[in-house]
Amino acid sequence: MKKTVFAITYVMSFLLNAQNSETNSTVKTSCYWQQHVDYTMEIDMDVNTYQYSGTQKLVYTNNSPDTLYRVFYHLYPNAFQPGSEMDARLHTIPDPDRRMVNNVGTRENPIYESRISKLKPHEVGYIHVTTLKQDGAELYHKTVGTILEVELESPIKPGEQSTFDMVFSAQVPIQIRRSGRNNKEGVALSMAQWYPKMAEYDAEGWHTNPYIAREFHSVWGNFDVKISIDKSYILGGTGYLQNPNEIGYGYETGVVNRPKGNKLTWHFKAPNVNDFSWAADPDYHHETFQVPNGPLLHFLYKKTMPAEKLENWKNIQPKTAELMQYFSNLVGEYPYQQYSVIQAGDGGMEYNMCTFVNGEGTFKGLLHGIIAHEMAHVWFQFILANNESKHPWMDEGFATYIEYKALNELFNETAENPWEKSYNAYYYIVKSGLEQAQTTHADAYNYNVSYSVASYYKGALFLTQLSYIMGETNLDNTLKNYFSEWKFKHPNPNDFIRVAEKTSGLELDWYLMNWTQTTNTIDYGIESVNDQGNSTKIVLERKGLMPMPIDLEVEFVDGTKQNIYIPLRDMRGKKPVSSETLVLDDWAWTIPTYSFTVDVQKKQIKSISIDPKGLMADINVENNQMLLME
Repeated sequence: MKKTVFAITYVMSFLLNAQNSETNSTVKTSCYWQQHVDYTMEIDMDVNTYQYSGTQKLVYTNNSPDTLYRVFYHLYPNAFQPGSEMDARLHTIPDPDRRMVNNVGTRENPIYESRISKLKPHEVGYIHVTTLKQDGAELYHKTVGTILEVELESPIKPGEQSTFDMVFSAQVPIQIRRSGRNNKEGVALSMAQWYPKMAEYDAEGWHTNPYIAREFHSVWGNFDVKISIDKSYILGGTGYLQNPNEIGYGYETGVVNRPKGNKLTWHFKAPNVNDFSWAADPDYHHETFQVPNGPLLHFLYKKTMPAEKLENWKNIQPKTAELMQYFSNLVGEYPYQQYSVIQAGDGGMEYNMCTFVNGEGTFKGLLHGIIAHEMAHVWFQFILANNESKHPWMDEGFATYIEYKALNELFNETAENPWEKSYNAYYYIVKSGLEQAQTTHADAYNYNVSYSVASYYKGALFLTQLSYIMGETNLDNTLKNYFSEWKFKHPNPNDFIRVAEKTSGLELDWYLMNWTQTTNTIDYGIESVNDQGNSTKIVLERKGLMPMPIDLEVEFVDGTKQNIYIPLRDMRGKKPVSSETLVLDDWAWTIPTYSFTVDVQKKQIKSISIDPKGLMADINVENNQMLLME
C-alpha cells in the first residue's frame, strides 16, 4: 500500500516540496518541486542472443501538487524496429543522420536508406513488459511505440509514494544510434537508454515524447543495479561497483581470481543521478587515473586496438584529468567520486558519471573532438539537468562554450576568438534560410543541420554574447551561481537568465526572448561620419531586428584609441567598463539611429569599429568598420 511520506498540508506541500540537491528532503526556499525515483534492478544478460531479462522495483515519490492517475515509461529500444517513428523520420528528413542510413545511390546523387528498416527480428531492439504491479496490484498497461502507457490502480496523491514492480524481457539491437551491440569498433554492448525508464512529470505535466532521434529528460533518483553476464566480460558505466571481491575484479589491479561458473553478477549503486548506462566487452582493458583533489577516472578500451591507438588512450588520461579540474573550477566542483571514459557507442555521448566514445581516432580527435565536449556535459545536463528535448541549446550550447574555452586555455591554442567556429556556423545557417528558432523541439527541426547549429553553435553564442552584454567576470560568476542554485535540479531558460540578472544587476529578458525565441538577427552599421565644427558627428544605425548594446573603438591618426560604450536602454544599467571608456547615453531599440560627437575633426580619425572583439553575432560585419585614413 502507499504511505504518506510528508505530514504536511496540501498547501505546504505545494509551496515547499522540492528535492534537496544532496538528499531526499525538501527545499524550503522556493515553490520549485521535482519528482523522485529509486530503482532496484536485477538483469540477466545472454551475450550469445543479446537478449536480457530483468526485474525492476521502482519507488516513485510524488513531490508535485497534483494527484497522478496514470504514469508513463520510456521503452527506448523499441525505436530500433522497422516501421518505428524513428525509422519513419529517417525516410522523411532531407539530411538524415549518416550513421543511421546507407547510401544506395552515388556520392554525387545520394539515396539514403534507413538501416533500421532492414533489421531482421534477431537484430531489432525491444522491451516487452511481462507484468507490472502497483503496490502489489496488477496494472493495465499498453505499449505504444517507445512509450508504455499505464493506468494506475490507485492514484498517487501529493506527498505520497508508490512502488512499481515490473518483470520485463528485452533485446539489444544492432548498433545504429547511441546504444546497441557490436559497434563499428567491435564493442560488444553499449547499454544506454536500455531499461524501462519512468517519464518525467513536472510543472508542465508529463513528458512522453517518443524516441525519434535526439535528446532526453529524466527523473532524479537513486539506482541499485545488478547485472549478471558472462564471466569473460568487463563492465563500466554509471555508479560505484559494490562487489569487486565477489567477482574477482579490482579497479586498480584488473582481473584477478575470477570465481568459477559461467556468469558473474556486477553490482552498482549510483546515488542522485537521472539515468544509468553501462558498457561491456570481453576485450576491455581497464586503467585508472586519480584527479588531484578530485574523482578517480576510469578508462575502459579494447586491448585489441593497434599499438598507436592504445598509446593514445594512455596519453589522454592526464589531459582528461586537467579538463575535469578546469570545468570544476569554472562552473562547480564535480560531485561524484568517479568518472569513466568508455570506448563504446557511435561517436561521443554523455551519460551520468561516464561517457561513451569512439576509441580509434587520433589523439587530438579523441581528446579535443570527443572527450572535452562529453565531459563538459557532466555540468550541463547531468548536474544541471534542463529538459534537453525542449531546450537542447542549454546543454549542447553551454557544453560547447566551456569546451572551446577549456581547449583554448588548457592546450595553448591562443585563439583570439575560441568560438569562431560557432559564429561561422551561425552565419551559414542564417544565410541558408534554414534557421529555426531555438524554441523548436529537438526532434521537430526540418533539417538536422538546423538542429545542430541552433543547439551547439547558436547555443554557445548565447553565452559568448552574454559575456559581451554583461562582462566576462559577470558571466563567469553567473555560471558558478547557476551551478550553486540549480545543481541536481531541472532548470529552464528563465531560471538561467534570472541568475544572470541577479548576478549582473541588468535586465536581460529582452536578450533571452530575441535570441532564443525568434530568428531575429543582429546588424549594426556606421551610417555616416561628418565634421561638425571642431568635432566629428558619428551616426550609427540598427538594421537588424535584434537590439544590442554597442562597444565602439575610435582609432586616431596618432595611434591612440578611444573606447566608447553605448548601453541598450532595455538593460536598465550598464556592464562594468574601464575608467578610460567613454560611456554614452543609452540607445532605445525603437530608434533606428544613434548619433554622438567626438571632440576632434574627422581628419584626425583613422578608423571607427563596432564591436572590435567580434563577440556580437552581427550578420554583416562589412558595415561595422569605417576606415577614414589608410
